[in-house]
Amino acid sequence: MGKITGFKEFERQDEAYTSVKDRVKNYKEFTVPLSEEEKTKQGSRCMDCGIPFCHSGCPLGNLIPDFNHMVHQGEWKKASWILHSTNNFPEFTGRLCPAPCEQSCVLGIIEDPVSIENIEKNIVERAFKEGWIKPQPPKNRTGKTIAIIGSGPAGLATAQQLNRAGHTVTVFERDDEVGGLLRYGIPNFKLEKGIIDRRVAILEAEGIIFKTNINVGVNYDVKDLKTFDSIVLCGGSTERRSLPTPGIDADGVVQAMDFLTQQTKVVFGKEVKDQVLATDKNVIVIGGGDTGSDCIGTSNRHGAKSVVNFEIMPKPPGHRSPTTPWPFWPLQLKTSSSHKEGVERNWLINTKEFVKDENGKLIALKTVNVEWKMVPGERPQLIEIAGTEKTWPCDLALLALGFTGPENTLADKLGIKTDARSNYKAEYGKYQTNVKNIFTAGDMRRGQSLIVWAISEGREAARQVDLFLMGKTELPTKDTSGDLVAM
Repeated sequence: MGKITGFKEFERQDEAYTSVKDRVKNYKEFTVPLSEEEKTKQGSRCMDCGIPFCHSGCPLGNLIPDFNHMVHQGEWKKASWILHSTNNFPEFTGRLCPAPCEQSCVLGIIEDPVSIENIEKNIVERAFKEGWIKPQPPKNRTGKTIAIIGSGPAGLATAQQLNRAGHTVTVFERDDEVGGLLRYGIPNFKLEKGIIDRRVAILEAEGIIFKTNINVGVNYDVKDLKTFDSIVLCGGSTERRSLPTPGIDADGVVQAMDFLTQQTKVVFGKEVKDQVLATDKNVIVIGGGDTGSDCIGTSNRHGAKSVVNFEIMPKPPGHRSPTTPWPFWPLQLKTSSSHKEGVERNWLINTKEFVKDENGKLIALKTVNVEWKMVPGERPQLIEIAGTEKTWPCDLALLALGFTGPENTLADKLGIKTDARSNYKAEYGKYQTNVKNIFTAGDMRRGQSLIVWAISEGREAARQVDLFLMGKTELPTKDTSGDLVAM
């Protein structure tokens, strides 16, 4: 695939960023696209590796060598067709996916892997630019109606697949606009919301019905769902993790998702009462994942006095750890564009107290350094290191600690069984709950995970719903080899 000797001739080139000084002044995307010639070269780096492990690294089973080869040949329209055959929304994954495919790229054993994610983004952007992505409503309708709860990537993928099968699909979203965490959980500087809007316009033109400001089970009676032949729950994993730490109720301790959601709404002129601002404040972000990184980038754009990041786990190595060899997802330090905008990062540190003044306002954090004691056959033990206590000035603490599971409202009102982690129970590959006409997919079923898994689960769940309703299905599925088959 690609040019036979391309991986020897061309080095990996990633998109550049505009300067930190310029990009922190706004909330727009700030990548600088490669030249057309360079994009073709990057596709040419794809090896004729025999067994493309990138297929198994990608939860969607994207046909990566195939679309890389088309890019190498300048066949961008064919590349778009191949890419969309397995991925409904490559404009999202091409910006937000951590690219497990690249970590399992065979070339990555000896050199920098193929820049698969960026190639993917450029394919879909070229396709939109050229007008190749057009609404494709089904030729016939089955008469079956389906309600999908949640309009994140899992819900949108489920909706498009079931609509393609000819069913009439209605998507319910409790926020004021479609997109789920894509809309309000991801900062605009990582995903401009016009990218969501143009895709939603395609979905609407294909016949999908969207209803916003409807929180099923709260302002919409679940009894009204009985009019639908099937229901798919794609509400995500939205119960936010907190800390059992003294002073957690201080004015100035804020959940990261509230902070990020407010800012995105402000960017688009929506009314936000009492917006939490980092301006001229000492900000501490607790949590070292992507959400923590997003808080860092947003705080710098607010003009924070200082930004510090706490992570309770050890600092990962700079290179792939021997404990996670190729082609597995590596234990490796990740430095995001937001980190490069300014932050002091700290590992193996635990917050002991949020210090308040007499008015209940946050003024400091007390911490202690820790280590993890590993005992074979037992859970790791967190050990505090005596004499390492420290007090940090802090006006705003952002909790970016992830999510514990989905909200239980729908499970309670619909009689859905949950597992030990509170996820809605449905067997992987079947997606059917204990209520036979109700299915679930994405983070609501599997717990907090990646966008690419959400889209994959949405596609697979749609196939199972179609099979349940019609007794057969022509929607594609990914078999164990990564090939797409219809059954």
